[in-house]
Amino acid sequence: MKEQVPVSRENVEPLHYPAELPIVAHRQEIVQAIRTSQVVIVAGDTGSGKTTQLPKMCLEAGRGRRKRIGCTQPRRIAAIAVAERVAEELGPQGALVGYKIRFKDQTSRNTRLKFMTDGILLAEAHHDGNLGAYDTIIIDEAHERSLNIDFLLGLLKQLLSRRPDLTLLITSATIDTSRFAKHFNNAPVIEVSGRAWPVEVRYQPLDSDQEEEGEQSYVDQAVQAVCDLRREEGPGDILVFMPAERDILEAVESLQARLGKGRGQTAPVVLPLFGRLSPGEQKKIFQPVKGQKIVVATNVAETSITVPGVRYVVDTGLARLASYNVRARTSKLPIVAVSRASCDQRKGRCGRVGPGVCVRLYAEEDYLNRPEYTSPEILRTNLAEVILRMISLRLGDPARFPFLDPPSGRAIQDGYALLTELGALDQQRCLTAHGRLMARLPLDPRISRMIIEARNHNALREVTIIAAGLSIQDPRVRPADKEAAADAAHARFTKTPSDFLFFLALWDGYHNTFDKLHSLSKMRKFCVSHYLSFLRMREWRDIHEQISQVLAEEPGFAMNSQPAAPEAIHRAILSGNLRNIAVKKEKNLYQTGGGREVMIFPGSSQYGKTGDWLMAGELVETSRLYARTVAEIKPEWIEPLAGDLCRSSYSEPHWEKGRGQVVAYAKISLFGLVIVPRRKVNYGLIKPEEARQIFIQSALIEGELKGEYPFLAANTALVAELQALEDRLRLRTIMVDDQALLDFYEGRLGPAVRDQRSLNQWLKDPEARARLTMTADDLLRQLPEATALEQFPLTLAAGEGELPLSYRFAPGEEDDGVTARIPLSLAQHLRPELFDWLVPGMLAKKVAFLLKGLPKSLRRQLVPIPQTAAEIVRDLPFGRGSLYRTMEQVIADSFKLRIGARDWPQAELPPHLRFRFCLLDGQGETVMVTRDFSVLQGEAAGQAEVFSPGQMAELKKRWEQKNITPAQFGQTPGSLPVPGANGLLQGYVYPGLCFVKQESVEQHLFLAEDEARQSTRQTLLQLYCKEFAQQIKTLRKDLAIPRSHWALYEGLSSHEQLNEDLWHFVLSTVFAFRDGLVPSAKQFAAKVEEVREQGLSPLCREIFLEVERLLQERRATLDFIGKYAALPGKPGMGGQADRFAEYRRQAASLVPADFLQWVERGRLPAMCRYLKALRIRVERAQLSPAKDALKAGQAASHEERYAQAVRVENPSAALWKHLREYREMIEEFKVSLFAQELGTAYPVSEKRLDKKWREIEAHRY
Repeated sequence: MKEQVPVSRENVEPLHYPAELPIVAHRQEIVQAIRTSQVVIVAGDTGSGKTTQLPKMCLEAGRGRRKRIGCTQPRRIAAIAVAERVAEELGPQGALVGYKIRFKDQTSRNTRLKFMTDGILLAEAHHDGNLGAYDTIIIDEAHERSLNIDFLLGLLKQLLSRRPDLTLLITSATIDTSRFAKHFNNAPVIEVSGRAWPVEVRYQPLDSDQEEEGEQSYVDQAVQAVCDLRREEGPGDILVFMPAERDILEAVESLQARLGKGRGQTAPVVLPLFGRLSPGEQKKIFQPVKGQKIVVATNVAETSITVPGVRYVVDTGLARLASYNVRARTSKLPIVAVSRASCDQRKGRCGRVGPGVCVRLYAEEDYLNRPEYTSPEILRTNLAEVILRMISLRLGDPARFPFLDPPSGRAIQDGYALLTELGALDQQRCLTAHGRLMARLPLDPRISRMIIEARNHNALREVTIIAAGLSIQDPRVRPADKEAAADAAHARFTKTPSDFLFFLALWDGYHNTFDKLHSLSKMRKFCVSHYLSFLRMREWRDIHEQISQVLAEEPGFAMNSQPAAPEAIHRAILSGNLRNIAVKKEKNLYQTGGGREVMIFPGSSQYGKTGDWLMAGELVETSRLYARTVAEIKPEWIEPLAGDLCRSSYSEPHWEKGRGQVVAYAKISLFGLVIVPRRKVNYGLIKPEEARQIFIQSALIEGELKGEYPFLAANTALVAELQALEDRLRLRTIMVDDQALLDFYEGRLGPAVRDQRSLNQWLKDPEARARLTMTADDLLRQLPEATALEQFPLTLAAGEGELPLSYRFAPGEEDDGVTARIPLSLAQHLRPELFDWLVPGMLAKKVAFLLKGLPKSLRRQLVPIPQTAAEIVRDLPFGRGSLYRTMEQVIADSFKLRIGARDWPQAELPPHLRFRFCLLDGQGETVMVTRDFSVLQGEAAGQAEVFSPGQMAELKKRWEQKNITPAQFGQTPGSLPVPGANGLLQGYVYPGLCFVKQESVEQHLFLAEDEARQSTRQTLLQLYCKEFAQQIKTLRKDLAIPRSHWALYEGLSSHEQLNEDLWHFVLSTVFAFRDGLVPSAKQFAAKVEEVREQGLSPLCREIFLEVERLLQERRATLDFIGKYAALPGKPGMGGQADRFAEYRRQAASLVPADFLQWVERGRLPAMCRYLKALRIRVERAQLSPAKDALKAGQAASHEERYAQAVRVENPSAALWKHLREYREMIEEFKVSLFAQELGTAYPVSEKRLDKKWREIEAHRY
């Protein structure tokens, strides 16, 4: 721009217009329209000269003499370029021209033509609503319909009626003139055509299949089109339109690589053009070059900047267009197809200096189907800032504001909602104190909110720096050919806990350097070396200075002198980003409010580093939704900032005795994201009526109220008494239901009572306390008959004592039915059959159930079941023997029907028709609970029986003795009952003898029967040996199997063990103490005398020889089996090895290794006979194996039954007796099968075996 020279505002020298510009031909028409009309609309094609010539025509029309002519441009670069061009054309009067962009004012008091961005004019309107400094306003490039342009057009429409002296010119290359004219009261329209050079349009659409497969992109196609134009067409510069900065850099790099020097041609100059370029880089496109110039640009080159010398245009037909999704509340920056108007603008750039060629990389049909004009920004942006500005300027309701294209009601509501969320507006949509400050700050409302919150966290210095940084373009520069170097330079500032703190690190680094250098030129070098934009850094400083000036005028906004903690900074920043919080789904993928998935932008310093929660400075949708400028946050920060924006839901309301109130769990969410999953809250403050009902039910009816309340204790005792009766009789007709109890309290409690505190307050009235005490009349429905209670006794007779019983009527619950409390020490002594009977009052239902579960063939003979069950119960002797065996007998007698043990559906009995057993230790504590008596006895067997000292004191005093001799032995029972404190049987202890230090004999009480018996046996052995000391010494040597006879004990046990077992067997048999019971003094003396008379040695030798004979029979049998096994098998005799293995197993089962520890002397001859029978079987089987197998099959079923039965855990004594008898019968049966000549001890047959098995089953089930 030329040096400014004072010029009189009254005198303007004659103006000169370039004759080649089409608009000059319309000069008189335009000047006349300016003089006569308040609004003039000029529509001119690209290159018509309207941008540079209209300001001069305004001067010619007499405008700008006492006030200024304001000319707006949508971009700073255009404002500067146009100002410089007009100043140049004015020559000596160039000082009349000035420009103002953000933080740079190149105007003076002599300026008449003021070029500026539309944002600058809006800011001036904020301070001067009448724009009194201007008599003329020119809105250029109105077709872009940016937010600022539409807002300005609305403001000016309102202003024109108040200022009749104000003239408005609206200009554009492509515009819907009729709409604009109608909006401004049918203003005159002057249309100016562009230069008349023809432009050839060539359509070269991309191959959709190749594009889909990634083999071709619009960048590749554009580069190829440029190469084709250079090869096929004449000289002239080329302008290429790309949608995004990355595409531009990729295309520039590709063109430079492909169009280097070759074939004697000078390489073309390839230049990028986009908004983020520095002014110096942008000016290169206007400078002449030697050879051809190729400019690759965004849509900034459509209208705002005219690139000189362009003959060819390559148009991708795309642009990155910002939009705002009101429903999702996210910003989009997608690449979209531009409108037909934009396509035509681009085409017009190549017809200004001669015939041109426009290559369109899309089909003609695609072009014709596109919208005619670009959608106005106001229809695709967040309106919060616009609404805030309108309220601040008192411009009225946005829905009634004269926008050219009014935004939707939903968009306006969303803007109001955001301002309310930020605290800028109250519920009446009036500015709050925060809102007034936010309107003064030159920032987005969200960023302003961060600054206000920073005061509360003593982080104002840091947040104002970050806020200013967020309001500018990223100051980092990453040249395409130096990305690695740029990243390395930026790394100094990006090593921070968040992207927001990067701004603080960069600011501090920059200003620390500036404080040292004190030189702008050196700071420029610093920015270059660190790949930073010097202009943006300066803009950042200017915005920060503006913020600081505004805050300095506000009370309470003093900058903190101490550095703020990162948490404080991020809490403040979060206040403006509550809509942009997200929770992690997986690495780098998060879920935002509304359930959308967002990814951390890969360029973020926090990529791959953030935790479970983050906030983002913005959510931008391009190819996908990205979170940009992010920081990790803690969810507990959110609720205090969000306040009423949070939504709460409540679950699980319940009474809590410790707190004395009804509580629930609150789930707090913000925009659909759960920030507090589970918090305990006082439900009475949320839903008082529901809390009152829960309080009555839980605290009063169920008695869950801490402290002493006489009325409640009395009521609870009365209710418990009646409920116990109901449980016992399994009825729910004695007491009123819970609703009646609730109604009782509901009708008597004060209306405000809903927790313990309010109850205590209400109970201060004595009359109130009396009103809450229940009587039997309040609770009783009907009393049961006395005879009914007798059928449900409170104790069960068990041997010498009784077991306490308790009842519960709660179907489905674990303790439903009748429970017997069994002491640990008593469990082993109880018969399972005792509990099959249940109690008299429940027997009929149990019998009926068992009858219904019988097989159909049996059941149909007993119908009707209820009547039959009643008859059977009448004939049953309650509690005697086995319920099932007794029922079988009664049914057989009454109905002539035989029912087997396996026919009863015992396993299907419901829980309440089976006893529930509660096993108790010596202190009365529960050891286990089960309905399976065998499990109970198994558990009891593994537990140590413990009685309290009080329980044992009397028994020990009477039965335990020290230093006694056989002559002092008394009449000692095998077991002694132990009574409990309540007189009920607690279990048994067992008297037994023992040696103490191998010297004195004592009588102790043992808790375990086996232990008492074994100790007694050992003690009696020593006592009898003392009586025959001399003979014993000799006999011990004689009554032993010598080692030379090893064959007799081979396969049984060691030589020493066998002789030890044999010695004990002989002596315990001679002296008859194998039962382990304590003899009386008389019995002991009689046995000694008996042995003396008969002679110890003969008696012992006789028994020894019987055992030796059995061992010899065993040896002979094993040798016999071995002899036949060694014989060669006959043809057709398969499975011989298995057969002989079975014979050996039979021999081993007859004489097992431990036989001397349990066999009775009387069984020894029978065992020898069984071994002889086995030898006969082996011999005969050799002749007729098939016959042997047939007979073996007859015995096998019984052997299998026996093998299965002996696996029962803890069999009763009666069952074990029957099993031993069954085993003997099986062996006798095998003698009858294989060796009849030996004879059997008693008659035996399969029928007799089956009968014995039924007896066993009766004890098993």
